Amino acid sequence: MSLTARQDDSADTKENLGIRAYKQLKNDIIKGAFRPDEKLRMSVLKERYDLGIGPLREALSQLVAEHLVVAISQRGYRVAPMSLAELHDIYDARAQLEAMLLGLAIERGDDAWEADILAKSYQLSKVSEANTPHSLLEVWDARHSAFHTALVRGCRSPQLMKVRDGLFDKVQRYRHFWLKETVFSEQALEKKRQEHDALVVVTLARRKEEAEPMMREHLMTPVPIITAVMQQQGIA
Repeated sequence: MSLTARQDDSADTKENLGIRAYKQLKNDIIKGAFRPDEKLRMSVLKERYDLGIGPLREALSQLVAEHLVVAISQRGYRVAPMSLAELHDIYDARAQLEAMLLGLAIERGDDAWEADILAKSYQLSKVSEANTPHSLLEVWDARHSAFHTALVRGCRSPQLMKVRDGLFDKVQRYRHFWLKETVFSEQALEKKRQEHDALVVVTLARRKEEAEPMMREHLMTPVPIITAVMQQQGIA
């Protein structure tokens, strides 16, 4: 193997380790393995993820850019704080944007868009086939996200969809509180099923004036639940 090839392989390995560190640490922060404001000690991270300082620093730098981690001058890193003010701001921004995107999708969507909505809605309705609590949480979350993406994809705006992705990343930590409260409650899941069915009906009927406020209301329903959980855990 040539020197150049070995250097390329080494660079690829380093990049893959950085990506792995980023994904694992981000997932743990979102799911609450590290609490808000908790100091992220490099010794703890090295042992937890079995990685060196280089990939971990790369991951931490990326998470600082995503506002999930805060860099402390000369003192390392902490998990970003959480607050009720941020919760309300992010959820309101996301609800407003999602409603607008749904309105555009209703105006611009084609037959393929409609078919995708129906397919994703059906897949979400079958999620109860997952037979363990962990798999239920993972499967429902993935299918729920796919369903909502299908609803708005008809807006045909890659730039607006990128903005949407950014807001979704910001809301993830807060949303996970709601997710655990919802997926393990049959009553809460049934309420969500009814809301989703109603969204499908008005969307496919191209009733934009009904669909937009319905979407805003639907996306704001987790806020009181998340607020209560944050207060119970002493985060708010």
